[in-house]
Parts: sequence; structure tokens; C-alpha cells
Amino acid sequence: MDKIVVSVSGKGGVGKTAVTALILKVLLERGERPILVVDADPATNLPDVLGVEVAKTVGDVATKLKRDIEADKLPPGVSKGDLLESWVFETLVEGDEFDLLAMGRTEGEGCYCFVNSLLTRILDKLTANYKITLMDMEAGLEHLSRRTDRDVDIMLIVTDPSKMGFETARRIRELAEEVHINVREMYLIGNMFPRGLEGLVRRKALEMGLRYGGVIPQDPNVASFNLEGRPLLELPPDSPSVVAARKIAEKVGLVPDTMLLELLGVS
Repeated sequence: MDKIVVSVSGKGGVGKTAVTALILKVLLERGERPILVVDADPATNLPDVLGVEVAKTVGDVATKLKRDIEADKLPPGVSKGDLLESWVFETLVEGDEFDLLAMGRTEGEGCYCFVNSLLTRILDKLTANYKITLMDMEAGLEHLSRRTDRDVDIMLIVTDPSKMGFETARRIRELAEEVHINVREMYLIGNMFPRGLEGLVRRKALEMGLRYGGVIPQDPNVASFNLEGRPLLELPPDSPSVVAARKIAEKVGLVPDTMLLELLGVS
């Protein structure tokens, strides 16, 4: 597989962070490496869900650079881009199985346009080092209007069983076209759905011009782990949400189809 960038989008509250964690769990169990996980939601909940401690976010260092520029406090002879790049790499949490970058939020008022343009180049350079980049995007549509989803290979648009969840999914697809985001494939994913509603998600995907990616059922294990503060990566492999995420990862082409491999006699 070539280098691939996956983004997880959708309305707030549909469970994008949980879906991101479940997809990561499947990638890890299939031995996919190296993986970069990007928490692009300013709420920065993904590290907790994955059991990773983050001391500093990209937003923190971007704010520092902007303030240092305004106060004329940058060290002489060092370019702004090189300085920010070194700071961004310091925020990268490197693990044995995957690396994590938390974007966080910038602080204070004023224009961050120059800093954001530097960040875009740095992140493009960083993701080139990974086989798979998995991004948990912020809720809603604003990130699309700012084009932080550009150059995405697979976009998983998550909805819960609500009218607003489906409506936001539809608007995300439309806005992606309006701002000319280059997405190779867009899939609709149902999350926290009662059994028997898979057909509804499939039909809605067809109506929206999206591909059907699958449905993750209501899983008491996910609720229990969240309440206890346990990482979702520790979910049992036979947990309903993990089994469903495995099928989704196969369907969207992130991991090989195990049934096909068995038919071909590949272990």
C-alpha cells in the first residue's frame, strides 16, 4: 500500500474520536506500520481515548511563534519555518506502535495566516514519513472551509442515528466539492446504531452520493471503557464495535479482506 491519508469527519457527538480509535486498533492488530495519528479537534480528546499523555500541542507552539514574532524575540539567524518545524517535532509523541500529534488550539486574537501556512508545509513534510496518517477532525464543517482536509485519500464521514447527523454528513460532502478538496473516496459510516438499521445507512449513503462504509453498533464495552477512563485500544478483539471496525477497514481498503485472503490461501 502506498502512503495514505484518512480523515474522520462528522457532526459533534457522533463518535468520531471513538471511530478513529477503533480504526487505529484494527490497523495495529493487522501490523500496519508506521502510523501517524493526528488529533485535529481543538478539544484534544483523542489522547485520552488512546491512553497517551500529551504535554504540548501544535497550537501551543504556533501561539508562541506568533507572539515571539510580534515581540521581535526570535533568535537571529534562524528562519521562522525552521524554528516552528523544530517546535512541532517536539510536540510529536512517539510510541512503540504509533506516533501522535495533537493540534490543539491557538490562543489570542489576530491573524495566524503566516503561521498556518508554515504549519501546512511542515505537516505535509511530516506525514510523508508515514505509511498511514489517521486524522480525527474537529466537529462540523469549519475545518473543510479552511481546507485542513486537503489531499485526503479516504474520508470517513460519521453519523449517529439522528436526522442532524445525516444532514451534516450531506453538507460535508457538498462543501468538500464546493471548496475543491481532493478526496479520492468518501464513505458514510454509521456509529452507535441499533441493530437492523444498516439498510438505512446504506440507502442514505446512496442518496448523498457517498459510498457505504458500514455500521458500528451500540457497544456497552465502549461506554464502560469511556466511563472508566480505559483506552479503547484495550477493547477485546471480539467486542461488537471492534468486529464492525474490522469490516469497515477491510471495505474501505485500509487492510486486506481476511475472507479473500483465506480463499486465496494466503495466511
